[in-house]
Amino acid sequence: MWTVNLRSFMKTTSEKLVGRWLMLGVIMLIIQVLLGGITRLTGSGLSITEWKPILGVIPPLNEAEWQIAFEKYQQIAQYKFLNTDFTLSDFKFIFFWEWFHRNWAHFIAVAFLIPFIYFLRHKMLTRDMAPKLIGLFLLGVGQGFIGKIMVDSGLNDENLYVNHIRLAIHFISAMILIAVTYWFALGKLVESRDRQHQPGLQRFSFFILLLLLVQLTYGAFMAGLKAATVAPTWPSINGDYLPSSVFSHSLIHHPINIHFIHRTLAYIILVLITVWSIRAYKLSTSTLFNRYKLLPAALVLLQVALGILTILWSTHVARNSFGPFEWMAQLHQVVAILLTLVMLWTVFMLQLERK
Repeated sequence: MWTVNLRSFMKTTSEKLVGRWLMLGVIMLIIQVLLGGITRLTGSGLSITEWKPILGVIPPLNEAEWQIAFEKYQQIAQYKFLNTDFTLSDFKFIFFWEWFHRNWAHFIAVAFLIPFIYFLRHKMLTRDMAPKLIGLFLLGVGQGFIGKIMVDSGLNDENLYVNHIRLAIHFISAMILIAVTYWFALGKLVESRDRQHQPGLQRFSFFILLLLLVQLTYGAFMAGLKAATVAPTWPSINGDYLPSSVFSHSLIHHPINIHFIHRTLAYIILVLITVWSIRAYKLSTSTLFNRYKLLPAALVLLQVALGILTILWSTHVARNSFGPFEWMAQLHQVVAILLTLVMLWTVFMLQLERK
């Protein structure tokens, strides 16, 4: 009997440890996405013109190497048409953020592989856990290749920035990786007694989550096309509430249309989460869910406020640095990620674990 209890305790302890490790991975992945946001806002994404997954860990070590890297950057359109006034010091600034973004990805890989090998060697992973973890690692590797494809779209004589569709794919694939890791971690950390079977509210949560995915995609379109700057007014869009371009131009390429869709989805999500919160408030659910069930409402209100401020301050874009607009845009992204994860948490909490 004591042996059985000890084995059960060891299994539970191992799962909790794996869960905390995965949650640390979620935090590291969020930091990576935020570094990507800083890289984009500072115009740093095209500063490193070569893709060297291993040798790229080492930055230029002397002035001669820096000058070579700078000369390679001078061959692309972003320098020729946008940053011709750049000094070597300016180049070093944008180089740092892209270098940091790439090498944080390497750090995540190391932070995954070493504990994974340890857990595997000490038989702390159940038979179904190892394949899932390997799948997570492969998703992360795939994300690196998607990033390369995205950067390549801006390394030419025509484009000032990376392609906004590829940027969106890069961002959404990162969010999917974060979401899968988070879901896996919740499965190891949350007790069954803290979850509640509420299929109706869970379906509502899942619908909002899908809508958030569309909204995040359009947020990436906004970022890639600098669409906030084309309509720095609120509540109207340059005096219109329904731009005429909606009926005559692309909904995924035209900046005004993307801006309109992004705003409209924000209002719809605000209304839906308000309704969801009223329904959740009336439920008698587990203590853990009760404690945080109004968090989506608080986050969506904050997100809308940050979105409005980002739009209004988009007339003050600080090129290759951080001003009020850049701070608002970055906070807007942070809260978007948190809101998405909180809604994913509600989907998880409103179902009972299958036996």
